[in-house]
Amino acid sequence: MNGPALQDRPPASASWRIALPHTAAAVPVARALVRTALAELEHAADSDTAELLTAELVANAVEHTAGDGPIELVVELLPSGCQVEVHDPDPAPPGNLTRPAAGEPDPWQEHGRGLLLIRALSSSCGHRPTDSGKAVWFRLPVIPAQRRPT
Repeated sequence: MNGPALQDRPPASASWRIALPHTAAAVPVARALVRTALAELEHAADSDTAELLTAELVANAVEHTAGDGPIELVVELLPSGCQVEVHDPDPAPPGNLTRPAAGEPDPWQEHGRGLLLIRALSSSCGHRPTDSGKAVWFRLPVIPAQRRPT
């Protein structure tokens, strides 16, 4: 038989978009949405890593953007993996997201490792301007079936 069997076809794309409060309460809500999205579709991206990186993006948006307007979480599941975006009203780029910082983060400081985690654990990441500010995103690939935990 040429081509993939019916059961081997990649899952269809799906996406979620939700406004979150501009408070720390947004972080667990965002994690729960990502966890639920990946579990309900039995998506093969690493859910734990997706949750961690989503929490970092949302926490950065809450902490580093002015105002109290909502931020927006967009989760897109694709046959090749997942992409998570956080939209906020600040057009300024997010620090050293796509290039390493000049020095190592101070291990005694509570902050300063979020963007490092995103760079290190995602397959790609970046930011782009939007009509109302910016979107900061990361992608995770599908985990091959033979490498998934049982």
